[in-house]
Amino acid sequence: MNTYLVIIVLAILGRYLVSTIIDLLNAGHVTTDLPKEFADSYDSNSYAKSQRYLRDNARFDVITDTFTTLISLLFVLLGGFNLVDRAARLAGDGEILPGLVFAGIIMLGSQLLSIPLSAYGTFVIEEKYGFNKTTVRTFILDILKSWLIGAIIGIPVFIGTLWLFDSAGSLAWLYCWIGITAVQLFSAFIAPVVIMPLFNKFIPLEEGELKTAVEEYARAHDFRMKGLFKIDGSRRSTKTNAFFTGFGKYRRIALFDTLIEKHTVPELVSVLAHEMGHYKKGHIMKSMLTSMATTGLMLFLLSLFLKNHGLFEAFRMTGSPSVYASLFFFGYLFTPISMAISVARSALSRKREYEADAYAVETYDHPDAMISALKKLSVANLSNLTPHPAKVVLSYSHPPVLERIRAISKLQGD
Repeated sequence: MNTYLVIIVLAILGRYLVSTIIDLLNAGHVTTDLPKEFADSYDSNSYAKSQRYLRDNARFDVITDTFTTLISLLFVLLGGFNLVDRAARLAGDGEILPGLVFAGIIMLGSQLLSIPLSAYGTFVIEEKYGFNKTTVRTFILDILKSWLIGAIIGIPVFIGTLWLFDSAGSLAWLYCWIGITAVQLFSAFIAPVVIMPLFNKFIPLEEGELKTAVEEYARAHDFRMKGLFKIDGSRRSTKTNAFFTGFGKYRRIALFDTLIEKHTVPELVSVLAHEMGHYKKGHIMKSMLTSMATTGLMLFLLSLFLKNHGLFEAFRMTGSPSVYASLFFFGYLFTPISMAISVARSALSRKREYEADAYAVETYDHPDAMISALKKLSVANLSNLTPHPAKVVLSYSHPPVLERIRAISKLQGD
C-alpha cells in the first residue's frame, strides 16, 4: 500500500477521533452545580439553558465533523481529485488556468457542502436559544461577499504561488513567503476600513458618558486611538463582543451595540482596557509574527513535497504531477503539524488573555468592573463555565471564564 496514503488516512481519522472524543468529553463535563462566582448572575433555569446549548452545539459539531470527514475520505480514496484534475486540464496547459479551475471546483464544492450546515447552526440552533437575528437575505449576502473577497485576495496570491513554485527554483518557497507576508500585512491595514464595513456598519461612538470615560482612560495611559466605533452586531445576533483591529491610522476599537446595551460604563471601559492591554503588551504584533513564521514553515515543507510522485499516486492521480494539486495534497500531510501548532498558539493566546486582564485591572480604578463584565458576557452568550480541560488545551484561545475571574480576584487580593 502507498505509504503516503496510509499517512493521509491516519491523519484524517486521527484528527477526527481526537476532535470527537474531546467534544463528547466536554459535553459530558457539565455540572448542575452552579459555581459560587455566578450565584449572583445565573438562576437555575438560565444555567440549565446554557448546558443544553453546549450539548446541542457539541452534538451538531460531531455530526458535522463526521459528515465532512466521511466526504473527505471518500473523495481521496475514490479518486475524486483525479476527476477534478482531468476536468481542469481541459482549460489549457501549464499551471495557471488548470490550477484556477482545479482550485475553483474544489473550493466551490467545499463551500456548497458547508452552506446547509452553517444555515442549520444559524437558523435552528442559534434561533432556538434566542441568539439569531440574521435574515436569509443577510445570510446569503454574507456568503457572496465572503466569496468575492476571497476571490479578489486569493486568486492573485494563488496565481503568484503557482508561478513562483513553477519557475523560481529552490528558493520559490522563500519568495512566496515574502509575497504572502506582504499581502497579510496589507490586509491587516485595510481590513478595518475596506473589508469589515462590508459586513457591519462602523458608527463613530456618539458623545456621552461612555466616550468621555474611554477617551480619559486612553489619554491617561498614552493610548492613541484612531477610532472608537459601535458596530451593528444586533443585525445578526444578540451575542456581545468587542475587538481591536488594524494598525497606525487604521487602528480601531469596536464595540457591539448589544454589548453597549447590556453593560455599565465602568464595565465597558474595563473591556476596552483589556483590548488596549493586548496592544500595550505587544500581543497583536507577536501574533502576526507567529502567523508569519507558521506560514514560512508550511511553505518550506511544501517545497519538499512538490510534485511528489508517491503523493500523487496516493490520490489516484493519472496526469502528470502539478504544482496546483501539490498545494492541496500537502494540506493533508500538514494536518498533524497544523494541530500541534494550533494547540501551542492557543496556549500562548490564553496566557496573553491573562496578561490583558491584569493590565485592565491594574490600570483602571474600578477593580470589580472586569469581573462584572466577564460575568455578564458569559451569561449573555451562554458560555460554558466548566469546559473539560482537554477541550481547553485543544481549542480554547481564551481561558475559561471562571479561571479568569479567579485570577483577577487574586490580583485584587480577595
